[in-house]
Amino acid sequence: MPKEIISTENAPPAIGPYSQAVKVGNLLFTSGQGGFDPKTKQVMNSSIEEETRRTLMNIKGIVEAAGGKMENAVKMTVFMTDINNYAKINKVYEEFFGEAKPARSAVEVSNLPAGLNVEIEGIFLIE
Repeated sequence: MPKEIISTENAPPAIGPYSQAVKVGNLLFTSGQGGFDPKTKQVMNSSIEEETRRTLMNIKGIVEAAGGKMENAVKMTVFMTDINNYAKINKVYEEFFGEAKPARSAVEVSNLPAGLNVEIEGIFLIE
């Protein structure tokens, strides 16, 4: 199966040598996304909730550009620089997935690029 590179203006451009997402067959793999505003390229981090919401909006933009929906998430990975933000991140995260909860890992890391506090990546089924 050939791979298709997914790119959209509804998410910030890659800040390194990677694609926003890659689609293979009916699976979409997003790169880790942060809370960058796609238009200003600034991190939206006045609160962990704002940063998490912007991060998930960026993922949503990529998924929709590939013809998918957030509720078709299969597996998500959440990286956070402070595990004490776990409950706040979960509250926002739930807004995007509701009852269609994908499998997920959530881990604390020592640092993230560009001063991010949260980074999220996912695997989606594209129907």
